[in-house]
Amino acid sequence: MHRAQKLIEKLFAAADVRIGGARPWDIKVHDERFYPRVVSHGNLGLGEAYMSGWWDCDALDQFFYKILSADLEKKVSLDWTTVRTYLQSRFWNIQNEKGSKKVAVNHYDLSAKLYMSFLDPYNQYTCGYFKDTSDLNEAQEKKMDLICKKLRLRKGDKVLDIGCGWGGFAKFAAERYGCEVTGITISKEQAVFAREFTKGLPVTILDLDYRKIKGYYDKIVICGMIEHVGYKNYRRIFKIVEKNLADDGLFLLHTIGSDTSVTRTDSWIDKYIFPNGMLPSIAQIGKTIEKLFTMEDWHNFSAYYDPTLMAWFKNFEKNWDDIKADYDERFRRMWEYYLLSCAGSFRARKNQLWQIVLSKHGVPGGYEGAR
Repeated sequence: MHRAQKLIEKLFAAADVRIGGARPWDIKVHDERFYPRVVSHGNLGLGEAYMSGWWDCDALDQFFYKILSADLEKKVSLDWTTVRTYLQSRFWNIQNEKGSKKVAVNHYDLSAKLYMSFLDPYNQYTCGYFKDTSDLNEAQEKKMDLICKKLRLRKGDKVLDIGCGWGGFAKFAAERYGCEVTGITISKEQAVFAREFTKGLPVTILDLDYRKIKGYYDKIVICGMIEHVGYKNYRRIFKIVEKNLADDGLFLLHTIGSDTSVTRTDSWIDKYIFPNGMLPSIAQIGKTIEKLFTMEDWHNFSAYYDPTLMAWFKNFEKNWDDIKADYDERFRRMWEYYLLSCAGSFRARKNQLWQIVLSKHGVPGGYEGAR
């Protein structure tokens, strides 16, 4: 038995994962190159080996729940790709205007047909609100309605949706609450889709970087976009929000969060899914809002991201035959790995999901957030 194989077997055993075992979370290795690849390249090597078909697992979500709950990442030295990602994010602003477009081109500009194959009818690519429901479509409508209630939307409100995606929230707020919504995105594919999706409603979709926002809005929302901004730019985007928000307005931030103030991301996720992504921490957000906003409400419902991701995967798997002509098997395995590894991560509570409500001067008499 090679040294690399012994090391991997020992590590996985600490998480109650067996190589060649019969339980759903045990893995089957098909190519011996798997072992040195994981030892030398860590998370990146693990993901790339899966994409290449070197190993399989009947329940990837459970596998990742096991290894993440056991904190195996603390027992493995950093690979060079992770070190390089850290250094780049530490010393350069990799989420500048040019760098921020990389994720739009590599991820969000993929065919809308791909995303519609697994998302709900409102095309929500963020965590659903599974309170009192197990249905993805209902959970996503509950999430959007929760945002509207937290923002205290009223008919005629002018709303800015920064990172509007495929226009789902804009359509919901316009239809259900009678708002005038301006949505911005730097994804050309999203902008084209969103304009058609919201046609006939008081919705304007702009192909625009947040650094170029102009206007005056009663309410502003950022839902699932701040993860692409980077800690070096948090102050800048929050200043832009403050400048363009009415004095008595409200700002809601919906974001995945990190328990630690990291300046790097997972090397596999960075390379294949969200280039230049970065999760904010409580400390980073707290420092950013100083002298800009009053924190009115901070709501954590990260446990709901697990069922969201599992529902996405179920839909993706069910509808794969409808889209597979445009993608190869390596892409399918990459998407499977992405959705299920993230589900395991949220199940292990390694990532959080926050909705934060901020005001410019404090809500008179206090603020009570909807739940």
